[in-house]
Amino acid sequence: MPNRKKVYFKTFGCRTNQFDTQVMMSKLSEFQMTTDENSSDIIVVNSCTVTNGADSSVRNYISSMKRKNPDARVVLAGCGSHSKGESLFEDKKVFGVIGHSEKENINEILKIEKPFYQIGDLEHIDSTIVEEFVGKSRAFIKIQEGCDFRCSYCIIPAVRGDARSHKEETILEQISKLASNGFGEFILTGTNVGSYGQDHHTNMATLLKKMSMIRGVRRIRIGSLEPIQIDDEFMELLSEPWMAKHLHIALQHTSDKMLEVMNRRNTFKTDIELFNKIASKGYALGTDFIVGHPGEDDKEWAQAIERVKEMPLTHVHAFSYSKRDNTVSATMKPEIRGNIAKERHRELTALVKAKNYAFRRSHHSNLEVLLENGKEGVYSGFDQYFNKVEVSSEDDLSSNWVLLNNVEVGSDGNKAKL
Repeated sequence: MPNRKKVYFKTFGCRTNQFDTQVMMSKLSEFQMTTDENSSDIIVVNSCTVTNGADSSVRNYISSMKRKNPDARVVLAGCGSHSKGESLFEDKKVFGVIGHSEKENINEILKIEKPFYQIGDLEHIDSTIVEEFVGKSRAFIKIQEGCDFRCSYCIIPAVRGDARSHKEETILEQISKLASNGFGEFILTGTNVGSYGQDHHTNMATLLKKMSMIRGVRRIRIGSLEPIQIDDEFMELLSEPWMAKHLHIALQHTSDKMLEVMNRRNTFKTDIELFNKIASKGYALGTDFIVGHPGEDDKEWAQAIERVKEMPLTHVHAFSYSKRDNTVSATMKPEIRGNIAKERHRELTALVKAKNYAFRRSHHSNLEVLLENGKEGVYSGFDQYFNKVEVSSEDDLSSNWVLLNNVEVGSDGNKAKL
């Protein structure tokens, strides 16, 4: 087909967005994909809106492309299209806006010659099967969309809608296709992954068992779970060989007062019991933690950090609280000064880094690592505990599984020679 228009994808934000970009790419039958934003005819911005800062990153990118490639049509997709799409469209900052429910129609939508605003609805769940992941050795599988929690700091339910699950047969079909294309590790993602199946009278444990039976599936990771979503049936799967020995369980805090202020559904007492139980089965454990949320005074912080010391944590995604307009937390007082939040962030990450180092020192053999692309003889990948390992080898080990026993454990990471 002559003169196919060139499309460039710019993805902001989470793994769910990365997956959504792959869905859009797989639907572009009448366009040519390009990796050069400056010579593209159309730029699709898959945006994130989780904080005010995320919004401004997206806006800054759109403005910079207006300068660098003024003739390109900029199309806004992703979460930002639901929070900021209308104003950007009205101000003529973007040529078009597409909502989550419209991304599977992207090939037809991009053919529209006049400015368009196609926001769709927040009840849609896409059924696209992605058979290849461009340049990846691990496959991300989106199993659900949306969230029913109403945490006080979070805008996501407003831009992704309530929790709804993908059909089990679509998920299993996608995994079968990817497994037969050579993918061995699967990472389950979504807005609130652990709520999978509640609208279909099934659950995560049932899905995991069915996935594990597909030929070629070697390791399954789960993006992030909420403590209340881990039931007895799920606990029984922890000793299965195909389960990655790392779970990411979102706590957000260890002070009960702060958990209440955040409108969370977990308490420290049940959280530490759960973590100790899972850690006793040889698991690494990660969590999300928000520091500097309004109301986090010195007393609450001192208690929170002492409690973190007690927990068997190996990984942390620490966030300094960032005000998000149109959320309950945005109006809360007293606000915590930025320099205090930064210091708390540093204290928390240093503490968990030390815990991770101790964990790696006692888990340095029998490491199963899926290596991704390398350069100049150095390949990196993650072991079953979600710790990164750098492997030096004269052989090309891209996309290969290796079993490592003599790993050099350093404070900043693990290394090995093959």
